[in-house]
Amino acid sequence: MTAVSSPSIPTFCEGIQHFGPPLPDFEIYGQTPAISPGQRAITSPSDPNAIYQTLLAADALRYLTLQMTASKESGHPGGFASIAEAIAALVMLGHKNIITEVGHHAPGFYSNVFLDRSLEAMQIETVAQLCARFRETHGLLGHLSGQIPGLLNPAGPLGQGQHFAMAGAKLHPGVLFPVTIGDGGLGEPYIMSSFGHFHTAYPTITNFLPILVWNGYSQEHHSMVSTQSNQAMVDYWRGNGFQEVVLVDAKEFDDAHQPGAYVDSTAFSFPQRFAFTQAVLAATDKAAKLALGGTLTVLIVKQLKGAGVHKRGAQSHNLYPGDSLERDYIVSALTARALHPEAWNLVRTNYERAGGGPAAKTVVTESVLPLPDLGSLPLNEFPVGGDKQVATTAMGALVGYVGQQDPQFVVTNADGNAASGINNINQALKIIHPVTDATYFQQPQGQVYEPLSEDACAGLAAAQALFGARTLWCSYESFAINGLPIWQTVTQAMAELRRPTPSTITLFTAGALEQGRNGWTHQRPEVENYFAGMMRNGNVYPLFPTDANSIQVCYDWALGTRNKGITITASKSPLPIRTTFEQPRQALAEGAVELAATPGDQTVVFAVIGDMTLIPVFEAAEHLASLGLGSRIVSVVNPRQLYRPSDVAWDLCSEPDSSFLDDAGFERLFGGDALLAITGGSSAMVEPILLRSTAPRDVFAWKRGETTANAGQIMALNGLTAENFVARAKALLG
Repeated sequence: MTAVSSPSIPTFCEGIQHFGPPLPDFEIYGQTPAISPGQRAITSPSDPNAIYQTLLAADALRYLTLQMTASKESGHPGGFASIAEAIAALVMLGHKNIITEVGHHAPGFYSNVFLDRSLEAMQIETVAQLCARFRETHGLLGHLSGQIPGLLNPAGPLGQGQHFAMAGAKLHPGVLFPVTIGDGGLGEPYIMSSFGHFHTAYPTITNFLPILVWNGYSQEHHSMVSTQSNQAMVDYWRGNGFQEVVLVDAKEFDDAHQPGAYVDSTAFSFPQRFAFTQAVLAATDKAAKLALGGTLTVLIVKQLKGAGVHKRGAQSHNLYPGDSLERDYIVSALTARALHPEAWNLVRTNYERAGGGPAAKTVVTESVLPLPDLGSLPLNEFPVGGDKQVATTAMGALVGYVGQQDPQFVVTNADGNAASGINNINQALKIIHPVTDATYFQQPQGQVYEPLSEDACAGLAAAQALFGARTLWCSYESFAINGLPIWQTVTQAMAELRRPTPSTITLFTAGALEQGRNGWTHQRPEVENYFAGMMRNGNVYPLFPTDANSIQVCYDWALGTRNKGITITASKSPLPIRTTFEQPRQALAEGAVELAATPGDQTVVFAVIGDMTLIPVFEAAEHLASLGLGSRIVSVVNPRQLYRPSDVAWDLCSEPDSSFLDDAGFERLFGGDALLAITGGSSAMVEPILLRSTAPRDVFAWKRGETTANAGQIMALNGLTAENFVARAKALLG
């Protein structure tokens, strides 16, 4: 281990375990930073100084990544190591809005933003602090999140990163959004299909740049595309609509006679390392200019996984207990990559200057995106007891208004708005389609994005919300599950985010009770389990509007919130108007609102989630009244507010909301001699009520799907009938 007390060693290098001698030709190419004072990037990718210093930066990234992970005997150094030259090239070219699909590359990305001083916003100023805070609470978690300065997107589940890149490109013309994609994750079907639909919908938006990390290995074995030839890989991307494929293969520069198609550039002679870095820098510059110039482009870097770190192939993917800083192969790898103090200083200087300053101060997600003022939404209050109304259609009118006020606003739907009672959205905002057809309200310029993939729908909507713009994801409740992983990722990132951003809002229609004829394939209300579990996260609000008035108030409220995940679930059938505008406003604040009360010798409280489920409940209340028994019907609109504050991690959210219903309010709404919690969906959604109620109580909820002629029959199959409610209420009352 080299001593670190020399005054020539930069302060930020405190904690570095090993320093090395100057690399060859440092006295020629390492004397002056390649990025001059006041400049944002190198002047030319063919400048020998720029090439040399890009190589130094790649070694610095590998060194930091390995020392950081080895300091905790945990983490993933291998995948990022194979793309280090391209990441360094992007920075040297001034591009810092870098996105990744690969959560396992997190330590490499932390190293990248450490070098440009972004992590100083987290009080991480030295390598010692970088290592100490890795994989620790309030530090640098194992996969990227929303709280790390200078990093644009969360990354964990594969197949998500491209959504953030495309959202960024849509919102910020003229800015490049590179996104690294691992060849292990390339098998996810979402990646190419989402690229394909986005390019068809927005053919002029090309300022996102996929960078394929083609290193031959996945997490524990060879990647499924490892046997493809270079030409086959090029043909694959071209076949999926990419006009330009820029590929750099390290094998073409190998003078170390490494076997196999995938090789490690750090094993080359220094002249060949220089040549390979020159090729990557030139390719990155070419690809970036093509993407910014209107050409759909992909950059592919083919280099062995684990290049320059402790092991190669899949064995380089992860560190395990025992893979410490004292382990011989860790020491060997670190000493091989160790830079001279002057080289560290040179890399830091270039990184500070690149892109106009630290990413934490310059990338697009580090500031609030300006949004048009919506003014007052044109709410339409229907009279209570008047004609039946379709709730989704009432909300659709407001959505059309929002889109007309906000050009960046986008509505996404995989199964069609018309099928969900919101064709008025299509009429107002138009479906984005290359074929103009007035019959279907479609044209090349529109705000309704309709890929046949819930992942692509949720992905663009959630990503654009995270990046600061308004969106709405619409889906059949039964199909939403395919888009929820990225929605969950984004809502968690929003909970951590260091800036306010519009909440990510959804509208789930055509619930199980309306889908009798389609049978169980369209009856999947268990998706509500997902949201019920997420409510405890602190910033997730599943809303169940009572009627067409309630849904308007819910959407109006949701638009005014920040950093939340808000799901609105409603029917597309005409249903009675049961509330004034003031009642859902109360329900949003308190969680629920009383719809009806009937006096009697004893009181049965019906706590009801949903709109259709109220029909047999009102019938049951009438029957109880004929028996001299009282009832109170309470519509549960915002169940999150019914939890106790200690049940929910609200205090960990960046935009905290501690407004839960107090005990007196809960007793006012739900106090009685017996309580029935009733929902047409998952019983998990009524947990807040069951936790707090002390009355004899029971639950009626969805059990399973079946083909039926109408909603009444599917409710009966699941026991949701007035007769069952009355019988159980009488039993609870004794």
